[in-house]
Amino acid sequence: MANTKKIKVRTKTEKKEEEAIGLDIQLSKSEAFIEKNLKTILIGLVAVIIIVAGWFIWKNHMNSVEKEAQAAIRTSQTLFGQQQWENALKGDGANNIGFERIIDQYSGTKTANLAKLYAAICYAKTDKYDEAIKYFEDFSPKSDQMISPAAIAALGNCYVEKGETAKGAETLVKAAKTADNDAVSPVFLMQAANLYKSLNQNDKAIELYKQVKDKYFRSPLSSQVDKYIEELSK
Repeated sequence: MANTKKIKVRTKTEKKEEEAIGLDIQLSKSEAFIEKNLKTILIGLVAVIIIVAGWFIWKNHMNSVEKEAQAAIRTSQTLFGQQQWENALKGDGANNIGFERIIDQYSGTKTANLAKLYAAICYAKTDKYDEAIKYFEDFSPKSDQMISPAAIAALGNCYVEKGETAKGAETLVKAAKTADNDAVSPVFLMQAANLYKSLNQNDKAIELYKQVKDKYFRSPLSSQVDKYIEELSK
C-alpha cells in the first residue's frame, strides 16, 4: 500500500514539472520563433508515457525495470538541462550511460520512451536532423494537449530545417489540430502559414491565417493576421 502511494506522488510531480517547463518554453519562444522566420527550432517537451501491462507478473517485472531505468536516466537529464547535448545523448562513463543506451537497454519502458524525446531534442540542438526525426517519429506521445502537439511541432520544424518545407508545414498544422487551444495552436498555424507563404502557396497561407483570426480569436496573435491576409489577397 505504501509503495503504491509513493509511485503516484512521484508521477504527479514529474508531470507538473514537465508541463510547467514546456509551457515556459513555448510561451517564451513563440514570438521570437515567428520573428526569426523559423530559424529557431521549437523543441519538443519532456514526457512520461505510462505503459499498460497485460499480466500481473509482467507488470511487476516492468515496475522493477522501470525503477532501474529511472535511476539510470537521472544524470543524463541533468546534463541535458546543462545543454551538454553530446554527453547526455551518448554518455560519458559508468555513471552516465546516455539516452541512446537507455533506449536500447530498457526498451519497452516509459523511461525509454521518454529518452527518445530527449535524444530527438539533443540531435536537433546539434543540427543532426535526420537522427532527430528518427527519434521524434519513434517517440510515442499520448493525446495530451501539451506534450503531443509540442513533439509533433518539433518534428515539423526538423523537416523545415532539412528543406522539406511543405512536409514541415503539414506537420505543424497537425500539431495545431492536436493541441486545439488558444495557447499554442495559433503559434503553430502562424508558422505553417509563413511556410506556405514562402512556397507561394498563398491560398493555404490565407486559410491558416483566417483560422487564427476566427477560431483562436482570444490569442494575441489573432490581432496580427489581418495585415498578412490583406497582403496576400492583393
